[in-house]
Amino acid sequence: MLQNKFANYAKQFQWALDHAPITATWVMRLDADEIIESDLAEVIAKQLPTLGNDVAGINLNRKHIFLGRWIRHGGRYPLVLLRIWRRGQGRIENHWMDEHMIVWGGRVVTIDGGFADHNLNDLTFFTDKHNKYATREAIDRLNKTFRLFTGDDAVLSGASSPQARLKRVLKEQVYNRLPSGVGPLAYFLWRYIGQRGFLDGREGLIYHVLQGFWYRFLVEAKVRELQRAVSHLRDPQEIKAELARLTGLALD
Repeated sequence: MLQNKFANYAKQFQWALDHAPITATWVMRLDADEIIESDLAEVIAKQLPTLGNDVAGINLNRKHIFLGRWIRHGGRYPLVLLRIWRRGQGRIENHWMDEHMIVWGGRVVTIDGGFADHNLNDLTFFTDKHNKYATREAIDRLNKTFRLFTGDDAVLSGASSPQARLKRVLKEQVYNRLPSGVGPLAYFLWRYIGQRGFLDGREGLIYHVLQGFWYRFLVEAKVRELQRAVSHLRDPQEIKAELARLTGLALD
């Protein structure tokens, strides 16, 4: 059994890639709440052996199931994610939140089939998880300000899915530069009205409010709170130590 002290998901996943005795030609990232449906399993089994050496990675189209309902609108389907890659030609992005897989040495193709993020837990679990996510994303935001550790912008170079690259550009070049409070509201309205999230029914309303507005607002509030808490410090190491104390995250 392999064991490693947990710091964040990206570091843990990369440690496993570096130390696990992987011998298969292809490697896949599958989170605990994700499901490979039977049609995609069949496609993977048939197509992987036929792909040429010029293919380094494979995108999957993920759907999201929330409170038993497939969230089809609000820009949530399909989420194109690079999840399969040739052994030795992929790594995970070094981010505290919203990390993506990165590949090199070949092109990336997309295959169709049922791939679902299916949340089987209740809303208490969902909001608690996103509260923790918000703290981690706040750390990534603060790193842009204080340069606490080396950033990883490989997604911007096009080494992941084009959708992931576009979303990262919009988040960092547009969304994060909006006045406080404007971004979460504008994002929710764009998702719920502009991208027809209202068609997802009552479950969609709950999901888009929580994940599209509340979560984004919480990130901004935590950035503001943490930034104020370290405003009297000048040394990056002292700032990092104080943020680690306040958040409980292993920032070292």
